[in-house]
Amino acid sequence: MRAKFGTLLIAGMVSTAFIGFASAGFLKDLKGAIDKAAPSSSAPAQGSGSSSLGVSQITEGLREALKVGTAKVVDQIGSAGGYGSDPDIHIPLPENMRKAQSYMKKFGLSGLADDVEARLNKGAEAAAPKTKELIIKAITDMTVEDAQKIYDGPDDAATQYFRKTATADLMKTVRPVIDQALEEAGAIAAYDNLVGQYGKYPFVPDIKSDLSAHATRLALDGLFFYLAKEEAAIRNNPVARTTDILKSVFGGR
Repeated sequence: MRAKFGTLLIAGMVSTAFIGFASAGFLKDLKGAIDKAAPSSSAPAQGSGSSSLGVSQITEGLREALKVGTAKVVDQIGSAGGYGSDPDIHIPLPENMRKAQSYMKKFGLSGLADDVEARLNKGAEAAAPKTKELIIKAITDMTVEDAQKIYDGPDDAATQYFRKTATADLMKTVRPVIDQALEEAGAIAAYDNLVGQYGKYPFVPDIKSDLSAHATRLALDGLFFYLAKEEAAIRNNPVARTTDILKSVFGGR
């Protein structure tokens, strides 16, 4: 009976608490529930209260919550304008190209530079869906011990965990996707055209750049930026306790 209740409780938690993923106070509430659970790794607490959950069940609920949040972020940044129209994660031209913008404007090449920048952002948007499965893997691999550290950590503890465990795989996997996306978005052709036109003028600063490395790094920065915002919201906003099950677990702490 208790196992059945635990299953229903996790289902209620995942489906209701995520009416908006920014359901903050969630990690704190989970930690409170863990404090009330049995000290053993997975068995439900012994006693008369049927509202107790095993630590492993609560951790699994957290995993599902983070998966929902990751999907939300990836859908956002992967949509049209997800990078290009968002001033917080918009990808600018590489630094040496930005420094040469006054020269490009002087020679009538600023329009070509703007085109390269727009296509950089389109490439990042096209590559965003590939990041989801790697973040989901990091969430799935999260242990109970990892979860406890996240509960006890700062507002971006889960995001720091993803940076630590997923960045190498993300860089390795996303860069080829970025390469293809930049090619398909016309960024490489636009860049080659700009460099060719710019190179006709003597004594100008070098603007050659590794567009793929630049776009990959900033695309991942944008992903982690919004994952951190989602995490902070989960920690700090009140949970919408709309069912008796949620009220019985998280209320009255």
